[in-house]
Amino acid sequence: MILARCQPYESAIATWESAFRQRLVDPGELERAPLPPAARQLLAEAQPFADSGTETIFLTRLAWLNVSITPQVWILGHRVDFLLGDLLVVQIDGGHHVGAQRSSEIEHDALLKLHGYHVIRIGYDHLMNQWPWVQRTILAAIAQRLHHAA
Repeated sequence: MILARCQPYESAIATWESAFRQRLVDPGELERAPLPPAARQLLAEAQPFADSGTETIFLTRLAWLNVSITPQVWILGHRVDFLLGDLLVVQIDGGHHVGAQRSSEIEHDALLKLHGYHVIRIGYDHLMNQWPWVQRTILAAIAQRLHHAA
């Protein structure tokens, strides 16, 4: 509850969503608690779908877009971080995307492309320190209608 007042919105919602996803906090119990308004708003907006805090931050920063953004979608046998519209896949890579996992991701990216999807991969540094580049890239893809089926 203190988190809702003491942290910036992005950090607070990322923390709450991570706690929900890991089942460390029961949203139902929080619903019944006497929460201050800021915490009540976070509770209403937090979802248990983000696989990491970086995914929550990405979604929060693009919530203003008039494009559907669906987190954690299974496509062609693998889960993708985000599907924007029908065909634009955004993957957020952390430091653990190496070795066999990285090889599997490369294979899945190729499969996605062969099936008409467009894939944008962004790293942690891009998300946290180079957000203008990320936003420009996503907006350029949307402007080219890469998120729509033909």
